Parts: sequence; C-alpha cells; structure tokens
Amino acid sequence: MSVLIINNVYKHFGGNPVLNGINMSLQKGKIYQMIGPNGCGKTTLINVISGMLKPDGGSIMYEGNDITKKGLYETYKTGIVRTWQIPQPFITLTTFENLLFSSDENSGESFVYAPTSTWHKDEERIMKRATEVMKMVGLSEKKDTISQNLSGGQQKLLELGRAIMSGAKLILMDEPIAGVNPTLAKEIFQKISTISQTQDITFCIVEHRLDISFQYVQHVFAMDEGKIIVEGTPNQIVKNSKVIETYLGV
Repeated sequence: MSVLIINNVYKHFGGNPVLNGINMSLQKGKIYQMIGPNGCGKTTLINVISGMLKPDGGSIMYEGNDITKKGLYETYKTGIVRTWQIPQPFITLTTFENLLFSSDENSGESFVYAPTSTWHKDEERIMKRATEVMKMVGLSEKKDTISQNLSGGQQKLLELGRAIMSGAKLILMDEPIAGVNPTLAKEIFQKISTISQTQDITFCIVEHRLDISFQYVQHVFAMDEGKIIVEGTPNQIVKNSKVIETYLGV
C-alpha cells in the first residue's frame, strides 16, 4: 500500500518550471532516495511534499488524504517531517532536552489544567520515549551534551531523533551525510535502515554520496530538469544509460 502518492505535480518560480510533472509513489517502511544534478528540483520537491511550498499543479495524497494545500505545520501534524542539510537543534539545550521538546505528546500548557498524577505520567512516558530514541540514534553517551557542542554528524543524528520523537511516519532528509566523515556517514545510514525496519517509518532522502547511500536505500528516483527520468533499485540505476549520461556526465 502506498503511503504517499504524488500525481503530476508542477512548481514554477518566475515562470520557470522547477518541477515539471512529478509522479511518485512511496511504500510504507521503505527507504527511497532522490538523485540528480544540482538544480534539477530535488530540494524543491522535498519542500513541496513537506508543505513548505505549495505546488502550482497536481496533487499529493498521504495515507489516503489530500495534503496538496496544507502548509508546513499542518503537514507536520499529519506525520511528515523534514530535516535539513544544516541541522537546526535548540543549540542551548542538551541532546536529551532537544528530544523532550520534540515529542508529539508534549502537551505544553495543558499540563496546568490536568491533574498532577496525569501530567506526571505523561512526563514519565515522554522521558522514557526520549531515552529509547536516544539509544536508537546512538547518542546515549551524549545525553547531557549541549547540542551546539555535538559534532556535525552527531547533530544530524539528533535531527533524526527529533523527527522520530515528533511521531513522524514519513521523514524527508536533505543530504544527511553531507560533510560527515565516511565512518559516521555509514553509521547514520545504518541507523536509518534499522529505524525504518523496526519503527515502520518511510524515508525519502536527497543525497549525493551514492557510494554510501546505495548500500542502504531500496528504491531510487533519478531526476533531471524537474522530471523523474528513471526509477528503480540502486543496482538498476547505476547501470541505466540515462542516469550515466545525465547524473554522472559520461
């Protein structure tokens, strides 16, 4: 069953087509990757799916519901979360505090109006979940570290953890291993793979480091000039003549 269906989506900037009739279907619990030369529309497509930008045509269906016209916050509440190439944690908070603040169960001021026993139970549940997520992304030893003191790769793991804490079922990631050393880059994708399998979360990732990502993703969309020119498994993609000509430039 498809968790996300994109049908004939267009997006223009200043009259120039950036997305030119995109059709995609994502299955639940799988890892997808978008590749293509700079300026082909990958990040724009992520922004449109997440509600950061509105498409100029076409439709986006998520879990059977039309989210085409929803904004960023409304889309986030449906369970679609976008992470950024440059992580954006709360820099003065610890790793653990960042996860607590990202919880979809964090009811904020409503605790004031709830019986003490109720919000104590809520707090205990959120703290337990944050501890579990911290272990999932490999940051347990950095629990009390202020997030701005984490390495770049660790901050990206924290971004992943915050997305999971939000209750996301579809996570859109923009270059999660850009600027990360190969060892930690592999660890990040290993975590993504494990989380996808154990938590039944779908990932759609923009990433240029194919030597690492292609070991973990299951399906690839190759883009050029705002269109998907071919899709398939990583093995099929690296052998495709269109991809070799367009993306690899040979």
